[in-house]
Amino acid sequence: MDNLKIGNYIQHLRRKAGLTQKELADKLNISFQAVSKWETGESLPDTGLLLDLSDILSTSVDKLLSGGAIVANERRLMHLEDVKTGFGLLEDIGRYFGENCTFYTGMIEGINEKMNIDILAYLAEPKTREVMYAEVLIQGILGGRTVDMDEIEAGFTNKKMVETIRKYLNKTAE
Repeated sequence: MDNLKIGNYIQHLRRKAGLTQKELADKLNISFQAVSKWETGESLPDTGLLLDLSDILSTSVDKLLSGGAIVANERRLMHLEDVKTGFGLLEDIGRYFGENCTFYTGMIEGINEKMNIDILAYLAEPKTREVMYAEVLIQGILGGRTVDMDEIEAGFTNKKMVETIRKYLNKTAE
């Protein structure tokens, strides 16, 4: 992703909507400095804000994250089972390399720091593990991939997660 291109597009849409940075920030319950950082390419909007931001700016999440470029209609399909397998492999690295191995601890520490969570604790609990699955699927959707909602409905016990995934899928399809 090109942060500066995305930031320029956000600025263009904000101005087109007749909003100041502060007005956009107020609508999103964030600081105007965060909006400024997006517009200068210093940072990107948090994934939790993308749907609201795209609604306010009258665009799609795909178009927002591509900096206004038209996104190709063909999207690669993600499978829930592949996501589950990926997390299983992540856990296996600790067993294969040893939980004290620098490669493993560095990987886990990196994930924890980047996501501000304790990934191993999340994966140990079935409910939060499912949240991790949903997060990966949503990130995939935001990155231009798609999912089969029948598969998602059958594979998730948390119906709120299903609806959140559906919301992102629908929004990026617009």
